Amino acid sequence: MRTASPTLPPRPHILLVDDNPDELRLLVQMLGTERYRISIAFDGSQGYKRAVTSSPDLIVMDVRMHGVDGFAACRLLKTDPATASIPVIFLSASNETSERLRGLREGAVDYVAKPFSAEEVIARIQIHLALAAGVAMQDVMPASNAPVSDSHAILQAAQHYMLRSLTHTPTLQEVARQAGTHEKRLSLVFRELLGQSVFGYLREQRLALAKRLLGGSSLSILEIADEVGFAKPTNFATAFREHAGMTPTQYRRRAQALAGPTSPPVPDPDEP
Repeated sequence: MRTASPTLPPRPHILLVDDNPDELRLLVQMLGTERYRISIAFDGSQGYKRAVTSSPDLIVMDVRMHGVDGFAACRLLKTDPATASIPVIFLSASNETSERLRGLREGAVDYVAKPFSAEEVIARIQIHLALAAGVAMQDVMPASNAPVSDSHAILQAAQHYMLRSLTHTPTLQEVARQAGTHEKRLSLVFRELLGQSVFGYLREQRLALAKRLLGGSSLSILEIADEVGFAKPTNFATAFREHAGMTPTQYRRRAQALAGPTSPPVPDPDEP
């Protein structure tokens, strides 16, 4: 017997959480032309309570709010079995990498930077509703410009899935399934749009994060290697040297020298 394909709810329920009435109004207007049921909450605590009682399909939530902020609310949502599976998309005016990483670690699936466009917010909502429901991207994205928009949707979904936790190395099949496509198509999309393989992209993102951590954190090199998904410190050191043209220790010392004498040098362990 053939198994029926998964589908999205006929009118997905979106919960909007923001303490700024003007931004809430803007979001409601943006989503008003779509087939969504919209609920709103004015802070993280109220958002969590409404998620428990109404079980929305997805939550769009501001990070910086009075009272319970977005990070705290996301923690509550992800530790409650009743709401843990609801995708959370954060809105933030901050472009700080540390804030984005914190949001992803708290359990958010995506970030949208302010000021945002209606097209971007709607596209990201569509992508994460599809991922949560196990629906192929082509079944929910607009049909216009299908080859281009569909490829970009697949790319974006795959990127967000891999960036949720750089410590985890997924299989190509796993990434393709999360992006709503098959392995051959996924590889082709990465080659056409980025000029690199799926795992080449993942490696570049890991090493880019390693640079930020080396230059701006007190984590040891061994801890950083683990944080960016290298099981063996020696493999991390080799990959980093190929990427940056210097060892992790040399990169950290240069970053500290460029930062000036305002803070004491971060102690380094022995080079792996």
